Amino acid sequence: MRLSSIVAPRDREFFDLFEEASGNILRAADLLDRMLATYPDRGADLARDILICEQEGDRITHDIIRRLNETFVTPIDREDIYELASALDDIVDFTEEVADYLGLYKIEAPMEQSQRLARVLLECARQIAECMPRLRGFKDISHYTVEINRLENDGDRISREAMASLFDNGIDPMVVIRWKDIYERLENAIDSTERVANILEGIVIKNS
Repeated sequence: MRLSSIVAPRDREFFDLFEEASGNILRAADLLDRMLATYPDRGADLARDILICEQEGDRITHDIIRRLNETFVTPIDREDIYELASALDDIVDFTEEVADYLGLYKIEAPMEQSQRLARVLLECARQIAECMPRLRGFKDISHYTVEINRLENDGDRISREAMASLFDNGIDPMVVIRWKDIYERLENAIDSTERVANILEGIVIKNS
């Protein structure tokens, strides 16, 4: 008998929290996409909304860890629960850092590559949000993980183009440093979505 068919209903709370986390990631990524598409218009308001998502992500992660500490038998391996919770939280943390840096560095206008990277992040977040409900029954998620891997490769390519463009056009060195920081956070956020995809894939394989 599959583990998914015998776990106690109260242990389904882990799956509820993972779905809540993926929805929060999608909201944060959507806000960042809108922020970079319209920046600097409403930049401060959108950054505040993204910060709220980051705080919500911390709350969800705390709830997962608390539940983990209170539960003797878990629906999936304890280390997988912890690793997935941590990876999901990383996505929102890096997303919030991008929004924060835009304000801290007093960026006047977005670079075109940053808008493309934000769109890649949003598409990755959408894939995570759509596939997360399938974790409950340990259903095949390869369609989603393959797409996230493809998107992450796109993100790598855009990041390389972005860094090259900073050094190509005789841009002020301080501007280069600021945008390098922003691009690195965007790339880290996208990389974290691939880490989530890999963890989810491992969980499904183990439990199916």
